[in-house]
Amino acid sequence: MEYVKLSNGVRMPIEGYGVYQVTKEECKRCVREALEVGYRSIDTAQSYFNEEEVGEAIEESGIKREDIFLTSKVWVEHYGYDECKKSIEESLRKLKTDYIDLMLLHQPFSDYYGAYRVLEDLYDKKKLRAIGVSNFYPDRIVDLANFTRIPPMVDQVETHVLFQQIEAKKWLDKYHIQMEAWAPLGEGRRNLFENEVLIEIGNQYGKTPAQVMLRWNIQRGVVVIPKSTHKERMIQNLDIFDFKLSEEDMKAIRDMDTKTSSFFSHYDPGMVEWFVKMVEERKHQHDHRKETKNW
Repeated sequence: MEYVKLSNGVRMPIEGYGVYQVTKEECKRCVREALEVGYRSIDTAQSYFNEEEVGEAIEESGIKREDIFLTSKVWVEHYGYDECKKSIEESLRKLKTDYIDLMLLHQPFSDYYGAYRVLEDLYDKKKLRAIGVSNFYPDRIVDLANFTRIPPMVDQVETHVLFQQIEAKKWLDKYHIQMEAWAPLGEGRRNLFENEVLIEIGNQYGKTPAQVMLRWNIQRGVVVIPKSTHKERMIQNLDIFDFKLSEEDMKAIRDMDTKTSSFFSHYDPGMVEWFVKMVEERKHQHDHRKETKNW
């Protein structure tokens, strides 16, 4: 495994295993298998509803806690100082750990400044080894980097061959903030796994289009967290450190950039409203579950 060094000196594996959209029923098995085949970085979030299963898998793996880089994220409904602090304490409990290696704010909405102050305070107390954000675009990253006590160390954003975030990476590099790619395989949208450019490049090295996409990102210094529920694909996704793409290959992939998200834009007011609605629905569901439990 190769590592990147964050701005505070913490070493982070350049490839990890992500559990977004991995169900509670499958999550424990998947994380256990990911650790078995060699992953040492696991990425979860409060909004994935599988922190407990991740914690159980790590505990039962037999691998020393200090050998695993664990990431989670605070969801929007827990922003603001008091709520954020309470939610991170709950994440620590669910993950069965005294500290989290990297804690991120999941979305750039609501009182993220209040929430970020909690990250700073818990970092000081060594409950968090590194802190950062997710889905923050360059304008808000520059804002945070200049008006916080401890600048973000990581920004996890959508980054893949069709949406390369080249301009964003320039700003992140300027402020020594590590770019981390969610959906580094673009979830296979727009027939990426059958893309002729990626197939042709992969054939030179005996690699799949997925392996080429992951290699492309790590070769430009971007951390990747691919997700798969199949053990053989977990192994394949990890098998990317025995070849190097040529400059010609890198250019061919650069030319694939559409400069457009394959999922959504946080600049879109309609998308912001969608997030607001989702937060309200989740709060209603939580309150209903609480009432039912008390009943």
